[in-house]
Amino acid sequence: MPVPERVPAASVKRVLATCAIVLAGLTPRTTFDPALEGFSPAVSGPRVAQSFSPAVAIPPTIRIGVQRGSSYDVSSLPLETYVARVLAGEAAAQSPPAALEALAITVRTFALANLGRHRADGFDLCDQTHCQVLRPSTAATERAAGATAGQVLVYRGALASVYYSASCGGFTERPSGVWPGADDPPYLPARVDAACEGEPAWTDDISRGDLSRALAAAGFRGTLRDARIAERDISGRVSRLALDGLTPGEISGADLRTAVARTLGALHVKSAQFNLRRTGDTFRFDGRGYGHGVGMCVIGSVKLADAGETAAAILARYFPGTEVYGGGARTTRAPTTGALPPARAANPVPAAAAAGAFVSLPEGDEGEQNAIAAMVSASRDELARALGVPPPRVSLRFHATTDEYERATKQSWFTFGSVVNQEIHFVPLASLRARGVLERTIRRELVHMMVDAELAKRPTWVREGAALYFSDASRDAGVQGSRAACPADLELLQPLSAGALADAYARARSCFVRQLQSGRTWRDVR
Repeated sequence: MPVPERVPAASVKRVLATCAIVLAGLTPRTTFDPALEGFSPAVSGPRVAQSFSPAVAIPPTIRIGVQRGSSYDVSSLPLETYVARVLAGEAAAQSPPAALEALAITVRTFALANLGRHRADGFDLCDQTHCQVLRPSTAATERAAGATAGQVLVYRGALASVYYSASCGGFTERPSGVWPGADDPPYLPARVDAACEGEPAWTDDISRGDLSRALAAAGFRGTLRDARIAERDISGRVSRLALDGLTPGEISGADLRTAVARTLGALHVKSAQFNLRRTGDTFRFDGRGYGHGVGMCVIGSVKLADAGETAAAILARYFPGTEVYGGGARTTRAPTTGALPPARAANPVPAAAAAGAFVSLPEGDEGEQNAIAAMVSASRDELARALGVPPPRVSLRFHATTDEYERATKQSWFTFGSVVNQEIHFVPLASLRARGVLERTIRRELVHMMVDAELAKRPTWVREGAALYFSDASRDAGVQGSRAACPADLELLQPLSAGALADAYARARSCFVRQLQSGRTWRDVR
């Protein structure tokens, strides 16, 4: 049902308050003031699907990591307590019951689809915008959690992969428009959505020095001379931004927003839906919306609820084709075991965990979990067959900045990837993707995981040569290596520059190939 041109005064005040909070300085996905009280549950609830065969049990508790500086305090929360606390952290101020209930079902679905996202850290989900923000629950958020207890969104018998953001700015976005390689299920379309009326509109000025600093932290090198919009996607968001003077020479609008948020703060480039112009050494961004724009528009859901829409109607608008399954005292209740329909590979983290590949992505990149996990699993299995070894369980961590990567690995940013304590670390995803080396770097470090132990007592060039050779999908191409001297350990372990490392890599691969050509196997190269 379209939003009426005129809405009640209470709705206008509520939305204006929501927009003011958004503009006041909150996190990219949306963290709102949990001042919610005095509402009763809606009379009618979402329709519960009846056509699914329950198989996967809903966990009674979720292990949550509460950030304390650079570490986490881990505790277990009952699922519905968790949902009520997330609503307090993620919902718009004074959201009406229907909006809260729609968001409660979305929050619960997101949590169950992403269990194990922080498996490498010893818990399921964190309390930050990387997962879902937690705040002390209120009477209103507890009522919304209770009214929808156990209810999740499903699509064709599988738990749906859902997202939400503060405001879509008038046009929702496809997942792949934000996270290249992500699946684009039909229930997450890019299309006009007038509910939020394009709010908030925003303007921000960033100096060339500050923009350069943010891009350098994301792995871009050089001297920024200019930036200009090169291409937009179907939603009107910036898909390619040209960066004169930097290497790589372009970045997506979503990646730019993430890079700026990590270095300068989330209040600068609030969405990828912007215009850009330069005046002297200042770049002016004029935009609409707040957040990635995929899935539910939180401000839009508030205005829809104020106009009389039910939770079911709101969910149908933002996740078309999905159905609500489970719980629901107002309809047929799900089995007392609290089971879910069989999960399919479309659910990113469980699929990755089942395959023995655990991927940790920083805030802003989390939507690429499915694509990265699939790439890792396929590459790992193919490389294991080529090497004749069992496919190992692997844990990968992509860092938010190059400084963070260098601190964790004690390696220079231009190494791109490194294995530390049986975990593979990488520079920011945006940098690898912009350079066109994402898959190659992942494959190289996967080979290290499989061969380093057996080749531990050999010169470093043997291990690097094996990693470079087997990570190349066309490894038979260009195998006629030169007779240049094999690199010394120091050249590979402490390279002086990116160019010096590239030269050492080339010689390591050439030396490795020469021994293969002489009839040795990779295990015999010395």
